[in-house]
Amino acid sequence: METKITSEKWNERYRKSQYAYGKSPNNFFKEQLIGVTNGNILMPADGEGRNGVFAAQKGWQVTSFDISQEGKIKALALAQEKDVSLSYKVGMLEELEFKIEAYDAIGLIYAHFSGSQKEKYHKQLDQYLKVGGIIILEAFSQKHIAYNKKNPAVGGPKKIEELYTVEEIKKDFDNYNIKQLTEEEVELKEGAYHIGKGSVIRFVGEKLKSKKGL
Repeated sequence: METKITSEKWNERYRKSQYAYGKSPNNFFKEQLIGVTNGNILMPADGEGRNGVFAAQKGWQVTSFDISQEGKIKALALAQEKDVSLSYKVGMLEELEFKIEAYDAIGLIYAHFSGSQKEKYHKQLDQYLKVGGIIILEAFSQKHIAYNKKNPAVGGPKKIEELYTVEEIKKDFDNYNIKQLTEEEVELKEGAYHIGKGSVIRFVGEKLKSKKGL
């Protein structure tokens, strides 16, 4: 039931002609991806495709997924507008199939999961990344609750367990070389739903080894 309610929420948001978070990529994702040798990239929770399409423009082979069918429609339209292509699947992570260690990068941009799913999903996504591959993550931190209360226009989950901490990232990605892991206050201007100051976790990690037993 929760999955259905969540997908309906995002379908309603993405059904509008306006792009909810704009057509431009997230600034941190853009900065980190530029200069990285391209290959195959997996984009979970890619929504209307602003980040996946940017990666495709930079020569990456992009596989995106999201729980929203309306998000897929908008993403493919944006890809056509930018004259690129991407593969886009609709469904929950546990419902979809991806090849083990098939990707050179994973972009986790505001990919917020429920508290019970988060660690499990991180471990599952880790399996799909090659050794030597990178994860680029930006997501709201637990401190963001206060920012959201002060300015709801900045967006983000309202449940503390769906937000991130530095310690959580260290634990979930303990088989990575941490290139950057910071908690920062940022000024967001992304479409109609990320407007104003927020608190985010930014993480770039290089996978050093595969975890045993997964």
